[in-house]
Amino acid sequence: MAEAETPLYAKILNKYKNRTTQSLLEPLLAAEFPVHTALKALAATGQKTAEDAAKWLHSHYNDPSLEDPIPQEYALYLCPTGALYDTLMEFWKESKNQCGKNKAHEVFPHITLSEFFTCEDQKVDGLYEALKRAGDRFSGYFPAIISLSLHSSSTYIGFFVSDGPANVLKSFAAAFASEAIVLADCCVKPSTKQLHLTLANKFYPHHQKTLEQLAKSVNSKQSCQWTAVLYSRDMRFVHYQLLRALFQYKPQNIDELMLKVGDLVYVDRAKQTEVCEGWVIGISHRTGCRGFVPENYTEKANESDTWVKHREYMFTLQSKNKNESCNKLKNPNPLPRNAGKMLPLQLPGKSTVPRGLLIIRHGERVDQVFGKSWVQQCFDADGKYHRADLNYPTSLPNRKDSIKNFEHDPPLSCCGIFQSRLIGEALLEKEVVISCVYSSPALRCIQTSQYVLEGLQLEQKAKICIEPGLFEWTKWEISTVVPSFMTQRELTEANYSIDTTYKCHFPLSSLMASEGYEDYVNRCSASIKQIVGSCATEGTILVVGHGSSLDSLTRPLLGLPARESGDFPQFIRKIPSLGMCFCEELKEEKKWQMIKPPVKMLTHGANAAFSWKHILPDH
Repeated sequence: MAEAETPLYAKILNKYKNRTTQSLLEPLLAAEFPVHTALKALAATGQKTAEDAAKWLHSHYNDPSLEDPIPQEYALYLCPTGALYDTLMEFWKESKNQCGKNKAHEVFPHITLSEFFTCEDQKVDGLYEALKRAGDRFSGYFPAIISLSLHSSSTYIGFFVSDGPANVLKSFAAAFASEAIVLADCCVKPSTKQLHLTLANKFYPHHQKTLEQLAKSVNSKQSCQWTAVLYSRDMRFVHYQLLRALFQYKPQNIDELMLKVGDLVYVDRAKQTEVCEGWVIGISHRTGCRGFVPENYTEKANESDTWVKHREYMFTLQSKNKNESCNKLKNPNPLPRNAGKMLPLQLPGKSTVPRGLLIIRHGERVDQVFGKSWVQQCFDADGKYHRADLNYPTSLPNRKDSIKNFEHDPPLSCCGIFQSRLIGEALLEKEVVISCVYSSPALRCIQTSQYVLEGLQLEQKAKICIEPGLFEWTKWEISTVVPSFMTQRELTEANYSIDTTYKCHFPLSSLMASEGYEDYVNRCSASIKQIVGSCATEGTILVVGHGSSLDSLTRPLLGLPARESGDFPQFIRKIPSLGMCFCEELKEEKKWQMIKPPVKMLTHGANAAFSWKHILPDH
């Protein structure tokens, strides 16, 4: 089999002419490993040695996913070395000892230069060449000193990179992305947000003062050799918990995993409901096999413990003159308007934040602008989507029976997407701490939630809980049946940040078509009380729903009776896209009050349809 596949690899090799990869692959082919699994092993071990790859293949002999063409995910980080790195690791250790583990401890000290992206196994050597070319291009302009300033909020403490060095780093990341698309045929999204080096993230509010004092002891001006490093991870287990074996375990039954000391095990907490107490179902990082694991034999490991280091580019320190010249380079990706808007390091006046509830109506929807016939305007006879106007979204997510279902469950317009991001950016500027996110199952609400999170720069961290009980009054639906919403799988495949572990309080199957007003009011009251009761953490609960949500969800919390059904439609018509209201919990009094929202409202004028033909004399 290996001999038959050798010509295929020869074609791949001819494209890149990478002798290192060829020298690593040849002994694996000689051992009669198939080309595709040999390449997979090389990618999984960082293309270091043929021995490492062969060992990985032998360990994964019974791995049921060995033949699956699933590539690794890659990311480019800028990592400190030397005295600064040692000091940062000392901070890591001390902050963990004094305040316990927080999200920052999951990964080593770094500055993120790109988001995670995929690259096919046979094209990884192109990534290495892209890193080398980009590094060579910027080696003469790399800043001698990367100026770092300490910033803090109630959930984040870290260093922000000053504008001059940040411009150079972003240009370097953009150059790497450009090379990668040519050499490795993969799409890399370089960081465009405020570059930062995180010290602590998602910690308890009462630990903020201690962490700030520890952070002040970190001398960011210490000597440092910065290195651009390419890491990879297994994309299948991004949202899994990682456990490390403390003891050796020999299986007593065929469905149990063998453990060696130090073995890492991926565990999906959403699939443990029927497992016996004290046991978990996990997948071994070492073998790829799945089975039961005694949980008391393990401890929690860090997210980055399974990451693989591939290649690095070490920047040599440059003279002052060269450093000055590099600051004159133009940044291809301008800093976002909210960059640097976090408050400077300040000690908080109080250690806790009262719970808040922010309810937002979704953004502008497509049919709101183009009418119910919008589907006919932008789908051709073959069912292919095209933009009939610039306010149509650039693309639509894949879903079952798309034309039919989009008609009753429309997406946001481009303006709606912009509106949602704008609200998220405003919340970020005001440092509103979002603790939980809930959304109606309507696509427009889920999209609004996603783009608000993007504006908040939380799209990689926060997850959206889809709650059918938040859907609007079904009597207002034109169809006589409840819309067919996108499934969790479809939403996840469309890259929406969905919490697939969330168990809704009001099942989708319980939504009734053309429900009575009293049924609707009772559904909303039960849903919001369940949400508030289950999300007990401090901070703000974000709920994205419909115009009716601002009234029907707040009245039960405020102790007010439902609005009269005759007045309800007239009141709801006054609520615009992204209309919002905010309630604050008075914990001691065990009640909620409505107060001014943390950000200003969004107001804009209409933009009527126009044809260039109207300019002609005959028109």
